[in-house]
Amino acid sequence: MLIEVTRQNHGVFLDLAYATAANFTGAPVYGRAACYLHPHALDKLERARDLAAAIGLRLKVFDAFRPTEAQWALWNHTPDATFVADPRTGSTHGRGVAVDLTLTDETGAELDMGTGFDDFTPQSHHARTDISAAAQKNRALLLGLMTAAGWEFYMNEWWHYQLPDAGRKYPLLSDSVLSLPMMS
Repeated sequence: MLIEVTRQNHGVFLDLAYATAANFTGAPVYGRAACYLHPHALDKLERARDLAAAIGLRLKVFDAFRPTEAQWALWNHTPDATFVADPRTGSTHGRGVAVDLTLTDETGAELDMGTGFDDFTPQSHHARTDISAAAQKNRALLLGLMTAAGWEFYMNEWWHYQLPDAGRKYPLLSDSVLSLPMMS
């Protein structure tokens, strides 16, 4: 049901933050670095990739499918529903229909977005005017590309996009749906 997203097959850069210690928990959450999406989400990611490529940009993915087990690890570290979905109700990541990403140039250098990924401050919210004009433009560009490709955004995180009505249309999934687990 989920498809593995790779740089070679899908033309996006991957920098899977939760497979390393370079995330807000300070430790790897995933035992194996892998990126998966539901086929509906992958179609929209590829559309966004093509729209970005048409203007000389690329996408870099920080996270996509997040097994329920990983959502619990994040919640146990930071139980703040503003930035981390409560695993009892589930996240769109846990359904394979959300992606955390940014824009890069052709070499993979990230465009300035005003904050880093998983910056749990008000500056990471969309429509901020207290970040540089360049960062505002880059966020607006990412927002335009992603919404034109069929994604909806989350107001508190410039990097988070999900399929519309995801909580009603797609079930929560655990690590057990993968042929090669991410959590081991």
